[in-house]
Amino acid sequence: MRDFKTLILLDRCQWLFERAGIDYVQMRRILQVKLTMDGRRAPTLIGRTSRSADPDELSNQFIKSLWIYAVMGVVMIPLVIMGHNLIFQMSLVFGILMFMITTSLIADFSSVLLDVRDQTVLGSKPVNVKTINMAKTIHIMIYLFFITGSITAAPLAAALFRHGILFFLVFVLEIGLMDLLIVAITAWLYWLVLRFFDGEKLKDIINYVQIGLTMVMAVGYQLIARMFNLVDLRIAYEAHWWHVFLFPVWFAAPFEWLFGRHTGGSLIAFSLLSVLLPLLAVRIYTWMMPSFEANLQKLSAQTARKKGGNGRWSDVLGRWICRSREEQVFFRFALGMIRKERDYKLKVYPSLGLSFIFPFIFMFNAFNSGRGWEDIRSGNSYFFLYFCALMIPSVVMMLRYTSTPKGAWIFDTVPLRDHTPVYKGTLKACIVQLILPIYVVESIVFTVIFGARILPDLLVILVMILMYTVISFRLMGVGMPFTEPAQAGTQSGQAGLMLLLFLILGVMAGLHFAFRSSTYGVYVLLAVAVIANIAVWKTAFRNL
Repeated sequence: MRDFKTLILLDRCQWLFERAGIDYVQMRRILQVKLTMDGRRAPTLIGRTSRSADPDELSNQFIKSLWIYAVMGVVMIPLVIMGHNLIFQMSLVFGILMFMITTSLIADFSSVLLDVRDQTVLGSKPVNVKTINMAKTIHIMIYLFFITGSITAAPLAAALFRHGILFFLVFVLEIGLMDLLIVAITAWLYWLVLRFFDGEKLKDIINYVQIGLTMVMAVGYQLIARMFNLVDLRIAYEAHWWHVFLFPVWFAAPFEWLFGRHTGGSLIAFSLLSVLLPLLAVRIYTWMMPSFEANLQKLSAQTARKKGGNGRWSDVLGRWICRSREEQVFFRFALGMIRKERDYKLKVYPSLGLSFIFPFIFMFNAFNSGRGWEDIRSGNSYFFLYFCALMIPSVVMMLRYTSTPKGAWIFDTVPLRDHTPVYKGTLKACIVQLILPIYVVESIVFTVIFGARILPDLLVILVMILMYTVISFRLMGVGMPFTEPAQAGTQSGQAGLMLLLFLILGVMAGLHFAFRSSTYGVYVLLAVAVIANIAVWKTAFRNL
């Protein structure tokens, strides 16, 4: 096995671990195995774009992903070097840091914190429990060190250049204490969930955090860019009792106390909290470790999912929109897979979130450009609804992939004359579960903004989206749904096809805009679009 540099550095502290009653040789071997196995997993931020299954290449994926974290850390440089209100500036810095590190810890390293293999593999071996727990703690801290170091490299350099060495050292100390608090709080939350719920609930929570992380990182620059328009760095800070519950304020207080020349009692109290609470949190974490490990065994149990009230609704909906019984069967099958397949949701839901947000971002840009509210309401900004269709090629393409491809043999045993019901049922399930909910919500919001005058346009956009879904399906290539490994489900190599599909969507929007200029043009276009949509759905699945 590879001898990692982090372990070589850790060797210098061997005497410290041995004095604490830990078998360092065993701990080092456990860490070496853990780090080797971690190399086979790609981080969330780059895992969706990695096609290679070569272990040698994947072993470096985490190191390769660090530059992404470093780039994200650059946005904090202005907060460190601008203005003179340190309590406010550093509160923002630590707020951003805590959010980014916490979400990264949950998204990418929950498998580290929630590793159940320790007790399964090592529990029956002559290994000290204290050694096992320390190996897990060091394992977590190694990854936190790399993530935190990458994110804070730019702001730390800016702090050293702008404020000097003492400020830099305090910054490093507070970042370390913040990491301890994050690990302890994350473990507490996991313990609470596992204490009262089963492992499936925790897996769902982790999955949604992963989805949220990719969405936030994709649109975060929009918020950061506007932050400096909304914030005045010269505002005066006034302490309130509820600031005790704001962790970033704790870690920002020492900077205002030591370098801002303010010595209020609240600043001293917050500064003490920033040191004492993380240490106390870690002490409680180590104390509750046995209970935490015991509850972790729930993750190993296979808990059957409870059937919700969606089954009857799915049957009714399937009978309404599917023409044959075979199509209804595959509609219900695809609906269940889309709802339960975690890997599919992780790859698709971020795109859905972006498609939901983009129309409002462009609306907000129009509002910020100086146009008045009445001007926007009387305009054609509702055409931004077409941006909610940008995710359709990605959603349709990902229908082929699953984390359990070995179950694909079922399609060979079903007595079908052709696979048309399979494709139609799956595509309709995709539309019902993923595309229509976003469109309906955005249509309601846009109707409130622009009034009932846009209802015919909303119908045109809906028909265009339904037709665009089938076109995307045909152009993306035919593949049986949920039959290919999830690791292959990426968009690399599809750039040209994606551009073509975006161009087709642009042509649809352009036609709509052109017909909108005449009195009855939108109604003529609606009739033509409905006829074309019916024809496309009838012909697109032939000879499959």
